[in-house]
Amino acid sequence: MKITKIWQHKSAIIAVLSILAIVSYLVLRYCFQTSSEIYQIPLLSALILGGLPILIDLISKLLKREFGSDLLGGISIITSILLGEYLAGSIIVLMLSGGEALESYALRSASSVLAALAKRVPSVAHRKRESEISDVGLNEVLVGDTLVVYPHDICPVDGIVLEGHGVMDESYLTGEPFQITKTTGSTVISGAINGESALTIRTTKCAADSRYAKIMEVMKESEDKRPQLRRLGDKLGAIYTPFALTVALLAWAFSGDTIRFLSVLVIATPCPLLIAIPVAIIGSISLCARRAIIVKSPVVLEQIAECRTAIFDKTGTLTYGEPKLTEQLIAPGFTQKEVLTLVASLEGYSKHPLARAILAAAKEEGIVVPESTQVSEPPGQGLKGVVSGRNVQITSRKQLAVQQVEDSDKLPAITLGLECVVVIDGKYAATLRFRDAPRAESCSFVKHLGPKHDFERVMIVSGDRESEVHYLAELVGITEVYAQKSPEEKLAIVSKETTLAKTLYVGDGINDAPSMMAATVGMAIGQNSEVTAEAAGVVIMDNSLEKVDEFMHISRRMRIIALQSAVGGMALSVIGMFFAAAGQLTPVSGAIIQEVIDILSVLNAMRAAFPPKVIHDL
Repeated sequence: MKITKIWQHKSAIIAVLSILAIVSYLVLRYCFQTSSEIYQIPLLSALILGGLPILIDLISKLLKREFGSDLLGGISIITSILLGEYLAGSIIVLMLSGGEALESYALRSASSVLAALAKRVPSVAHRKRESEISDVGLNEVLVGDTLVVYPHDICPVDGIVLEGHGVMDESYLTGEPFQITKTTGSTVISGAINGESALTIRTTKCAADSRYAKIMEVMKESEDKRPQLRRLGDKLGAIYTPFALTVALLAWAFSGDTIRFLSVLVIATPCPLLIAIPVAIIGSISLCARRAIIVKSPVVLEQIAECRTAIFDKTGTLTYGEPKLTEQLIAPGFTQKEVLTLVASLEGYSKHPLARAILAAAKEEGIVVPESTQVSEPPGQGLKGVVSGRNVQITSRKQLAVQQVEDSDKLPAITLGLECVVVIDGKYAATLRFRDAPRAESCSFVKHLGPKHDFERVMIVSGDRESEVHYLAELVGITEVYAQKSPEEKLAIVSKETTLAKTLYVGDGINDAPSMMAATVGMAIGQNSEVTAEAAGVVIMDNSLEKVDEFMHISRRMRIIALQSAVGGMALSVIGMFFAAAGQLTPVSGAIIQEVIDILSVLNAMRAAFPPKVIHDL
């Protein structure tokens, strides 16, 4: 194990040995004025102990036909030894090993937020059974367990508050620097820091499936996947290496000075210059994680900028996925407030999606909801109960036709959307109608996709009824609509569109998973489906289109920074090569200048990990 760890830090060790050798050389030569045979010994040691492992690695790459930019470094080391330029050779060893060490440091620095999250994972949870509380490992926590989160503890798993009132700091996970109030019924997420009050929660996910664990998966998955942008870096290196060799050979041929050949190769050595690209990618993944955006496949960071067709599911994507009460048709003999008060009292005992809409409407109107008694929900008959001495039933149009209800002939005509029928004391009282409202940002988001992100087409592909989908499309400004489509039909549409242009598919349900996999970039919004999250390349943990826009901006910025760092560094090296070819730079001075260029390139790439002043334009 210790040997493995030492080998992992091989580059840093070689860099340190090279520095010691160079310092020893300078001290022996200029302080003690020893003979050349003695002061060259430290440099020869650096070339043997440090240069040999580097050359072995380069030979291994050559055998695999990997002609990267670091090949220049290997040629430079061999040339420096043949020409007796041991100081220049030692500096090249320092540059190559230092470049690899710098890459490791830069990647760790760019991923500092994820590293901080890894250190914050709790080791135990406080499980409560009856009146006893015991500490258990996170792998022992099951869905439905009751846990106690003590003051200032880190929440171990996702759950719902059963008892207690306090606040939690979710900034590490959401990027929002706010204390979020938590009370009975509130959701809590793993990794959040509890405030000063103890909270009792019921777990909704085991530790491995909690939000915290999903974020931590980013580090593991991103290490194994190699995006196209990184391959672009390899292509740049493949062009750059023969160019540098040509310049070096021409400098030697026209001047007859082999030192110029070495000088050109030394300043051309990238060490490796193109590490800026993976540094920018990891930094952008880290920034996304802080913004509650999980990048499962780093490839999408490049591909999203090239997408020209945006395809959206409807419910839960462009809409909130929560129906709202939009119309109350009250029968004669009843008042709107009276009906809403009685219905809201009864719906307080229901888990139906429409119940939440009714309760929200009652709250908006400031209605004080009385208590209900004798509440029941017989299968297929709706909700029944007694409120303030009155018999109330909430049912459907179909059930109303079966029952003998007074004034049922006054029921309004069937229209679009969802509805429920209210019967009070055996008499038809009202029809309540609902619609799934579009997100507040849906319209502005759709309209800005073309001007700001170069999308040429925007479509809705939904399994909902055609009238509902067209209604939403008109509200948000989308003209291409496919409604009442099965998952198979959705898949066929997305596959066809992807052959025409690169596509972005955004959805939230299980039926969206095949389409996400078929699209160029699949994006899951919210946490409604584990299947969807597995199929997507990007998971937006918060139900917000603003986060989709943030991802697009982060992606565009990543590409600019990565290419800026790589191409900019190469351009500076090319300028230095011509100075070296003209005899204006020695191998030692060229090596020092190249090292400065490399550091500037990597430091610029690290900017991708830090949020810009403007991260979205909605």
